[in-house]
Amino acid sequence: MSAPGAFVRLVGAGWTLVRHDALLPRELEALYPPWLNSTARALRLFARRDARVGRPGERLAWSLERLGPVAIKLGQLLSTRADIFGGAFAEDLARLKDKLAPFPTALARAEVERALGRPLAALFKEFGEPVAAASLAQAHEAVLLDGRRVAVKILRPGIARRVAEDAEVLMLAARLVERLAPPARRLEPEGFARTVIRATELELDLRLEAAGADELGEAMAEDGYMRAPKVVWDGVGKRALTMEWAPGLPLSGEAALAQPGLDRRQLADNLIRAFLSQALDRGVFHADLHEGNLFVAAPAQITAVDFGIIGRLGAPERRYLAEILWGFLQRDYPRVAQVHFDAGYVPARHSVAEFAQALRAVGEPVFGRAASEVPMSRVLTQLFEITALFEMRLRPELVLLQKTMMTVEGVARRIYPEHDIWSAAEPVVRRWIARELSPATRIRELAANAEQAVRNLARLAAAEPAAEPAEPAPAAERGGNVAFWFALGALTSGLAFLAGTWLR
Repeated sequence: MSAPGAFVRLVGAGWTLVRHDALLPRELEALYPPWLNSTARALRLFARRDARVGRPGERLAWSLERLGPVAIKLGQLLSTRADIFGGAFAEDLARLKDKLAPFPTALARAEVERALGRPLAALFKEFGEPVAAASLAQAHEAVLLDGRRVAVKILRPGIARRVAEDAEVLMLAARLVERLAPPARRLEPEGFARTVIRATELELDLRLEAAGADELGEAMAEDGYMRAPKVVWDGVGKRALTMEWAPGLPLSGEAALAQPGLDRRQLADNLIRAFLSQALDRGVFHADLHEGNLFVAAPAQITAVDFGIIGRLGAPERRYLAEILWGFLQRDYPRVAQVHFDAGYVPARHSVAEFAQALRAVGEPVFGRAASEVPMSRVLTQLFEITALFEMRLRPELVLLQKTMMTVEGVARRIYPEHDIWSAAEPVVRRWIARELSPATRIRELAANAEQAVRNLARLAAAEPAAEPAEPAPAAERGGNVAFWFALGALTSGLAFLAGTWLR
């Protein structure tokens, strides 16, 4: 799509929101500042007559559904935060998770056969109607020839073109924000847009999702906080994915939390711990953990589906995250502040002590309190003000992490309103700190760094050209040089091994 085409679509998106009174809804007039109130009333003159029907969340959900997959994903995120936007608003948006209009089953069957390159009867004994439909794909219940019950995910026809169009519109919107709203530049609009676009593009190849599900399934099995259905590799193609049926009930339905014997507190704890253990221990995590992608069973079993968006963290980011969480758990605000500066999250020209003071103002009122007692909208407002005061910029590499943290905390609140995220996080973070920051680990890291340094020196010595032509060194001397570097490397490796074994 051309730049003019993207601009037309962007204007059309705004017009859709205005026509349905979903951009600045009349019900929220009391919250707008005077200048924004005047704008809202002016825009409302262009709203359709039927825009007065329904709640703001219903009108927004209707609009986002028509704006495409990227807009729908925004609605899914908003729907997890009833504590911020209100229960009715979140409930109205909830259908965007897995209750969108499906495409015909006949077309789905044809898509599966095309993706797998063989007739359905070659793999499936039964192939049913859609059981869930989201922005990019829908799922069908089926039975394999060996009798196993499975879910078959199929991409929507034409979705790749729609995602490409949405990507151009999103990038245009980001550039306009960058140019027209200087205060918003610290939020890195273009970096944010690129991250969202890349994650969405990867969702369009279900072979990659199958690989992500398999990888995360291995990670989840280590702790047991969450499970992943097994991939049926014979049923995997670029546009189709087959996985074993997830046990339990979808968390997006009302019946899920009414199951007999369900331990809601443990369920909420398991959700938080599953996410943190994936992110900290393995550096890879399910980055789309809304209710539509979670199945629950008594007493506290969670099974995740839809692995299209996978987040990854490098070793430095994992360490910063763990140390920040541990600092908050210990209420050690100077340490938390210092980690922010060490990571480069706060510009060095600011004061560590002043930033620690600001963090204390956020942390103390909420620490140890139940989720129902914490006004999250006020906390987020305060955090936003602090990030502006200390010129903190959005980190594109952390977008998926921050988005997922916000989602799982919101879902945990819905599962168990009295939930304490800090007590839930403590065992996972404590385990990571004890393992990764122990003396044994520090010595192993030091030895590994020394060994690598020796290798680099040996490589440089071997590659360094002679200053002037010289007679070749005697064979014995050359052998001695090689022996020296080999012995030094072996000695370093041996020390690393002995230190790690002794201190383990």
